[in-house]
Amino acid sequence: MKTKQMPSYSLAEMKDKYLGETGTPARDEYEYELSMDVIGMMIKKVRKESSLTQEELGKIVGVQKAQISKLEAGANSATLDTIMKVFKALKANIHFSVTVDEKPIQLIS
Repeated sequence: MKTKQMPSYSLAEMKDKYLGETGTPARDEYEYELSMDVIGMMIKKVRKESSLTQEELGKIVGVQKAQISKLEAGANSATLDTIMKVFKALKANIHFSVTVDEKPIQLIS
């Protein structure tokens, strides 16, 4: 008996099919929310490694505990300024990477 091979798809193909092509509103929203989730997880990990509570970090940054909680949950569209203040309070270095059309952009020649 011959077995029927199921087709396989890459993650990019699945995103295109179910979320829309890159640049469409649904895809952009998905990518943004995913980025906020990753930033939130990073903040939580560094905060815990620094032995700080959300309340303590909030006091250092100058925001309420609820704001830190929302940031960590990825449920808040925080400003870049707030995110930078949080990482600075955690004494964390941040490295940015920008890619355009799959080509990394570098400021140093």
